[in-house]
Amino acid sequence: MTTTTSRPPLLPTSLVGSYAQPDWLIDRAKLAGRFPPRVRARELWRVAPEHLQQAQDDATLLAIRAQEEAGIDIITDGEMRRESYSNHFATALEGVDIDNPGEALDRSGHPNPVPRIAGPIVRPRPIEVDDVRFLRAHTDHPIKMTVPGPFTMSQQAQNDHYPDLESAAMAYAAAVNAEIKDLHAAGADIVQIDEPYLQARPDAARDYGLAALQAALDGVTGTTAVHLCFGYAAIIHERPEGYSFLPELAGCSADQISIETAQSNLDLGVLADLADKTVILGVIDLSDDEVETVETVAARVRRAFPFTTPERITIATDCGMKYLPRASAEGKMRAMAGAAALLRAEL
Repeated sequence: MTTTTSRPPLLPTSLVGSYAQPDWLIDRAKLAGRFPPRVRARELWRVAPEHLQQAQDDATLLAIRAQEEAGIDIITDGEMRRESYSNHFATALEGVDIDNPGEALDRSGHPNPVPRIAGPIVRPRPIEVDDVRFLRAHTDHPIKMTVPGPFTMSQQAQNDHYPDLESAAMAYAAAVNAEIKDLHAAGADIVQIDEPYLQARPDAARDYGLAALQAALDGVTGTTAVHLCFGYAAIIHERPEGYSFLPELAGCSADQISIETAQSNLDLGVLADLADKTVILGVIDLSDDEVETVETVAARVRRAFPFTTPERITIATDCGMKYLPRASAEGKMRAMAGAAALLRAEL
């Protein structure tokens, strides 16, 4: 496979990050029956430990091919190697005791086992670089890799070391910053920071979350994105009509901001606040397995045109596709690609 990256077209399509993991790889009933794990959840894997990496490689190839065959322009690894979007990275850091977890409230108010910060947070080595290299070797499309954000990781931990959560968030930011630079160097075209807790905890986000996010972005020269959402539709069922934290991101140095609009029917007037950013526009409803029509998806994209230009829009899913049946995920990706083709012809 060539590693020459083709340039994405107008209104490129992309997943936010995750794709539906195969049933032979992960116990999807167990996955769906619990909150997203913050500590390791090795019991979710169906494959014996000695064969797990090979199985995850094979599943990643399936995810890449599924995206390409559906017509997706910017390819992710589908997060096939992850039990959740955040624990893969968060539990690989030094200073975190994963064998004796702590407890913290999830965004739903539900207590959850979480990593316990027992010492200085340090990234001992690159965590996702091999994943990026694998992805880069197996597609000639532009590629995106995701990392959990420093603020979100600080909210998903029990702090038994730092004087306050702000100090913990800044330590996480240093780890994320080093990782982002390594991921770009390894071939990632876009690195996305997943920061759903900026939306879930807006007061703390304003106090120190934005500063931690910017610290994670400092000195980064490659393209970056920040993803905000209201939570996985499979877990968090109700949607507010607007973001509690979004205009604040206009001042950060990320190039792209990823938001969800399909399930929430978000008022897109908020895009006026992000006029200098590319918007990764979530237009696929993940609360419903039913596959949208091409015209439905196109209409959701058109809602954004009064507030930003087509050149500043990437068409995407609301959030990760992790909890969808694979047939639904495949159909929804084809609907995105079809909507993009329809809109390019109109424009």
